[in-house]
Amino acid sequence: MKRAAAWLCALALGAAGAPAGPLSAGDSPADAARAAAHQLETAETALQQAEKAHDRVRALTDTVRAYEAGLAAMRDGLRRVARREAQLSAQLAARQEEVSGLLGIIQTIETSPPPVLMVHPSGPLGAARSAMMLAEVTPALQARAQSLKTDLDEVQSLRLLQQNAAKTLEEGLAGVQAARVQLSTAIADRTTLPRRFTADPVRTAILIASTETLSGFADGLAEIAGGDLAETSADISALRGSLPLPVEGLVLRGYGERDAAGIARPGLLVAARPRALVTAPAAATIRYRGPLLDLGNVVILEPQPETLFVFSGLAEVFGEAGQVIPEGTPVGLMSGENPKPDAILSLSGEGGGTDRTETLYIEVRMDNSPVDPETWFRTGKGG
Repeated sequence: MKRAAAWLCALALGAAGAPAGPLSAGDSPADAARAAAHQLETAETALQQAEKAHDRVRALTDTVRAYEAGLAAMRDGLRRVARREAQLSAQLAARQEEVSGLLGIIQTIETSPPPVLMVHPSGPLGAARSAMMLAEVTPALQARAQSLKTDLDEVQSLRLLQQNAAKTLEEGLAGVQAARVQLSTAIADRTTLPRRFTADPVRTAILIASTETLSGFADGLAEIAGGDLAETSADISALRGSLPLPVEGLVLRGYGERDAAGIARPGLLVAARPRALVTAPAAATIRYRGPLLDLGNVVILEPQPETLFVFSGLAEVFGEAGQVIPEGTPVGLMSGENPKPDAILSLSGEGGGTDRTETLYIEVRMDNSPVDPETWFRTGKGG
């Protein structure tokens, strides 16, 4: 009994330095994952409602964005869940001896009959002292036991949440893919956009064949227009420096920075997630869209006279040359494949943007000369 009482005292005194309990409700990884699941459910509802929307392109664009945000939040939330579960499991494993002793003492006290508890080798005085010691450490013992129970319950809840998340992720990934397909169809079917010109495929082919650089092609864009190019008084100068990037991503290289091969290019290189939506940062005329040189699919927008936004490296491009599109209109999708649920749940490379495997090159040209895109776009930390 002396050894048990001494062990309880040591345990009670050590309670002040015990590992912290669950995170607060506002920072709870489980809460974050559940909120992300709700986002995906909301996106699914939005996809169903988009079928009846008057402006299906806008509705579907918002839906794809909602899915992308929900999947990103789910990725972050579940990785936080996995980290928390691993942290708790490691703490419980490190406290295994303490936990075993605590459970043993509790079981001994609970199963010993009252007369036995009152017997002490030192007689009534020893029994009284032991009783006083037990009375002092019991509250701390109970708090310690409750903390242990809370940690065990949280581990069980987090593991169950991870198991149930697989279905939510699969539904979310299927939903965003369906939304992208419907969006592409809605854009192709739209006939209400104004036009400034009609592209001449022959002139376009001649221009592509006669140029070897993106700059040369951009400088010769006037040759693509069949007939007169309607004048425009569009002016977005007031938005300079505040435009959103066309795709949510991380800036890998800035204007004029050299790559691993020592080549410097007059634009930004942005890392984005596979199949991410690329949108027009401002109302603009589509001057060109399609494959160009070795740059993959390219979209060139003219938001105001003598200013071009050039995006290259897309897998799919939307719209037609000559169309005047509103701000936020989808102009394409990044390449790559939708990640699998296991890849989303993986903790490898977390926090370093390694899930952003695709790159979009952004160039801005004014009066036939490149300028730093960061004078136009709001990049900020992390893009």
